[in-house]
Amino acid sequence: MKILGIETSCDETAAALIEVKAGRFQVLSNIVSSQVDIHRQFGGIVPEVAAREHLKNILPIVDQALIGNSWSDLSALAVTSGPGLITSLLVGTETAKALAFSHSLPLLAINHLEAHICANWLNRPIRFPALALIVSGGHTQLVLVKKQNQYQLVGETLDDAAGECFDKVAKILDIGYPGGPVIEKLAKEGDPQAIDFPRPLLNKNGLDFSFSGLKTSVLYFSRQPDFKEYKTKDVCASFQQAVIEVLTAKTLKAAKRYRAKTVLLAGGVAANKALRQNLASQVKKQLPSSKFFHPAKGLSTDNALMIAIAGYYRFREKNFTPWAKLKADPNWQLA
Repeated sequence: MKILGIETSCDETAAALIEVKAGRFQVLSNIVSSQVDIHRQFGGIVPEVAAREHLKNILPIVDQALIGNSWSDLSALAVTSGPGLITSLLVGTETAKALAFSHSLPLLAINHLEAHICANWLNRPIRFPALALIVSGGHTQLVLVKKQNQYQLVGETLDDAAGECFDKVAKILDIGYPGGPVIEKLAKEGDPQAIDFPRPLLNKNGLDFSFSGLKTSVLYFSRQPDFKEYKTKDVCASFQQAVIEVLTAKTLKAAKRYRAKTVLLAGGVAANKALRQNLASQVKKQLPSSKFFHPAKGLSTDNALMIAIAGYYRFREKNFTPWAKLKADPNWQLA
């Protein structure tokens, strides 16, 4: 079976083709066109600009993903239909509808957050229940994966997402966009103990997050008269450490509470090496009987391979979406 995945939820236009044999995935193509350089000049994503770039790129990207294969080889077409930017989602969903209709292919509507979790499914032995930490620019969630395609939201951010906080702190420090990679780069050379930034909700019993106060703390710190005496790399390292400690502590608390056999890291911020290493270390130390997985760095950020993988599991359950009912839903909740 071969499944084509299409992803246009934000500012990456992506298409990927997988073949599934005996339950194992073979990646035939994984094409991503990023708009980072375009949006960098604005200091953030401009939705209408993103949509226009998707319109320009989507068919060439799909054609590139299908090189060496024909439409008649495909079993289904999977597409992100939410959550995300409505104008970007519309490009992907309407294109997918047209292609599926013209080539008589079943359609699979995929939740973008579910797909991030499924990026960990790439030929790995996932034991259930699993506890997934999804960390991205728009979401910070703890999701209990009871079994394949069965999810329960157990914790989420009450305000800013972790990735959003990285972007805002980078803007406060005037060090560039996107904030995640630039802060991570500077933090590698900084002292994570240099500044005692707050760890919001760290000692609370609940599993929710809050990062708005941490961002505000960095803002007020940057306005102090002696701020220039501090090195930017130390500020970045101290901020990043605060985020990592909160994410790790809440994830471990949830994993213990729900007796997770597997702990998963997913989403764009999963590309952060310090977060991956810290979470892996603590899972091994505190949950020695549990496995820890995270996607390869290139599969942490938005891509269509994860959409195709999620599509396979929906296809296996015959969870198809009628052509006329597929729609973009920017607020689609995973659980």
